[in-house]
Parts: sequence; C-alpha cells; structure tokens
Amino acid sequence: MAVKRILRYLVHTQNLGLWYSKGFFFDLFGYSDSDYAGCKIDRKSTSGTCQFLGRSLVSWSSKKQNCVALSTAEAEYIAAGACCAQLLWMKKTLRDFGCEFKRIPLFCDNEIVIKLANNPVQHSRTKHIDIRHHFLRDHEAKGDIDLCHVNTENQLADIFTNPSMRLDFAFLGVN
Repeated sequence: MAVKRILRYLVHTQNLGLWYSKGFFFDLFGYSDSDYAGCKIDRKSTSGTCQFLGRSLVSWSSKKQNCVALSTAEAEYIAAGACCAQLLWMKKTLRDFGCEFKRIPLFCDNEIVIKLANNPVQHSRTKHIDIRHHFLRDHEAKGDIDLCHVNTENQLADIFTNPSMRLDFAFLGVN
C-alpha cells in the first residue's frame, strides 16, 4: 500500500521540481523559529528551520527539541543552532561544487537570540542555556553566519512550528 501511494504521488508530481534559472542570484540563507513549550504533554518546544538556495527551498526541518527549554530565548536559541548546523553543512557541501559563501544570513524573529550570539558575556538571566548551544555564538564570531532579525509576520519557518491559517499559506504562495 505504501509503495503504491508513493508511486501514485510520483506520477502526479512529474512537473514539480527545483528550478535554478541562469543568471539569477544564488545566495544561501536560512530561517529559524521555535514554539516555546508547544507540546502539552512534556512541555518540549518544537524547532522549525528552512534553508534556501536562491529563491528555492532546499532543506527544512520540524523537530521536537531534546530538552525542555526554560525560556523562549533558550528555545529560539536551540532552533537557531540547529539551523546554523544545517547551513554550515550546506556551505561545506556547496564548496565542493565551486560555490563560496562568506557570511550566511540566518533570519530569526527573536532579538534576544541575536544579542546572545553577538555578546560573549554570560548574564545571570542566561546561565540556564546549556554550553552545547553556544556553538552558534562561536560561528557568529568566526563570521560563518550572520544572524539577522526578521519580523514575525515574515518568518517563513513559522509554518514548521505552529498550525498555520489559510491566509499564511496564501501569503507564502505569492513569495
């Protein structure tokens, strides 16, 4: 039954694919978002990330986080770290094809995450954020990524963390 379903899907989607037109911009960038304590049972957050190459979505993820976040900042920081890891892997892979990227934009709608990544000072309010998540800060300092703020209404990764309304999908279809 599963194989038939897959084959049926493939037959009806032959015209779908990723299109990279010649001469169009070929930038790598990503979006990250999180819903704080979204699971009602274990109160774990969900990370949502998506990565683009030019105008084409090439990678995305929606995953429940491994640990319970103690703040919205921590949940967003974990999601941004996951997006950063994917962007760095894509950067390394694309280097094999002759594509070089300097500072890859990573869009996040939480300004606290951007400030945490840019400020190496450990504040009393951020002591609870685990050390393993601070690799995001390291890659920001190295210049591998560039954390940028994006308004919540323009946050494309939001569809991977929250149930969206029909209007949201209509908006995303236009862009």
